[in-house]
Amino acid sequence: MGEKVVAGAFDLSDRQRYRDKLRQCLTVLERLLAQQRFDRPKNLMGLEIELNLAGADGLPKMLNGEVLERIASRDFQTELAMFNLEVNIAPHRLGGRVFDRLAEELRTSLAYAHRKAGEVDAGIVMIGILPTLDRDDLVSSNLSDVDRYTLLNDQIVAARGEEFTLDIEGVEHLSCTSKSIVPEAACTSVQLHLQVTPGRFADVWNAAQAVTAAQIAIGANSPFLFGRELWRESRPPLFQQATDTRPPELQAQGVRPRTWFGERWINSAYELFEENLRYFPALLPICDDEDPQKVLAAGGTPKLAELVLHNGTVYRWNRPVYGIADGVPHLRVENRVLPAGPTVTDVVANAAFYYGVVRALAEESRPVWTRLPFETAAANFDAACRYGIDARLRWPRRGRLGGVAEVDAVSLVRDELLPLAEAGLDAWGVEPADRDLYLGVIEERCRRRTNGASWQVATFHRALEAGLPRDAALAATTRRYAELSHRGDPAHTWPVGLPEPVPTG
Repeated sequence: MGEKVVAGAFDLSDRQRYRDKLRQCLTVLERLLAQQRFDRPKNLMGLEIELNLAGADGLPKMLNGEVLERIASRDFQTELAMFNLEVNIAPHRLGGRVFDRLAEELRTSLAYAHRKAGEVDAGIVMIGILPTLDRDDLVSSNLSDVDRYTLLNDQIVAARGEEFTLDIEGVEHLSCTSKSIVPEAACTSVQLHLQVTPGRFADVWNAAQAVTAAQIAIGANSPFLFGRELWRESRPPLFQQATDTRPPELQAQGVRPRTWFGERWINSAYELFEENLRYFPALLPICDDEDPQKVLAAGGTPKLAELVLHNGTVYRWNRPVYGIADGVPHLRVENRVLPAGPTVTDVVANAAFYYGVVRALAEESRPVWTRLPFETAAANFDAACRYGIDARLRWPRRGRLGGVAEVDAVSLVRDELLPLAEAGLDAWGVEPADRDLYLGVIEERCRRRTNGASWQVATFHRALEAGLPRDAALAATTRRYAELSHRGDPAHTWPVGLPEPVPTG
């Protein structure tokens, strides 16, 4: 949610005024869609990565203001907590050697940021959840010094009316409470954007929803939180609980959470924006001066600022985005399921797999979402988060048998989705060398049944077996992870364990 807002109180009329403005925006969006005012296909993709700051000891460093001052680049921004940063990569056109170019750009940007962080004895760690985070790190005093985060926290806390409960039953059980939304900051992710025409939006969004489980299974990288080993990808349950405006009574009534998978396949982008208005009260009822109906009537392009702001406070794993570039409106699907890291190569491989398989699935003559119940896709997502690369998923059978069958996630990816991703990248015009290099990383993860989460867990347990106390084992695992991450070889090649005994004294 990158909008610039000013913290302040809202009076009773603000929400009604904002609701009215949201309805105007939705009406204008509907007219824009009917008038076919949206940008033509440009095959544009974009990428954002959330990052952690940690010291040489592996512990988080609350220094994002100082680090950003030294980086002095618009590509880097604050995130929710003071140990977070975000890097934004300019849009690239899908085709040619796009993934090699993307990887080189990321390596250059992250290496520069890491050097600058080193000036204040910190470093960049690209990981889904920093294993060394403690509950005392995730308190409101460690919110980034930005009005919008303070305001968002205050509004979500007020909507909930009581402490947040974090209760995740995984390999171990975590149960605690928080007075703020700051535990959400533990979740650092990769966001993949794809610009699409209105006519293709629903097919692309449905395809993205269908493959979220496969993305998580092969890309999981967040097995620890507050010293507990939880799910292989613990970000989704943590994010949902840390932003949950619903007290238990509203949960029992079936009120939808603001972080959610969704509940149905769609036929248009409009349906998602309309659902966001219908189901979710405003958190930040800040009205813009623009009259979107007058702007549209005059032939202009309305910003739809209220709709954009509201949309940014509903945390779908595949989010619809309305934007304007060069005075022309466009739509994007923002894929938010992947954790950050472990390396640039892994991030780019995950991106190549996603863009390839989504294109292929969106263009199938018998779309997967016509054969896969939405509830099954949601259950697949939960299973992948829980078990990572060892998950078993349900997927439509090929051939005349029909129906849905259970299959190993790695078998599904290797035997069915990787060939689709290859065909999808060919359709984008990606060069075979680029395609084969990065899809080859995914194939090797499947062959070795190894990803960032499985490496973290195996290395942590080796450290425990070597006699390290639990906190020391987590810190040593984090330090080793950071070292190997900066070397850059993909995580499936990393040797399990610590390089040498670590003193416990």
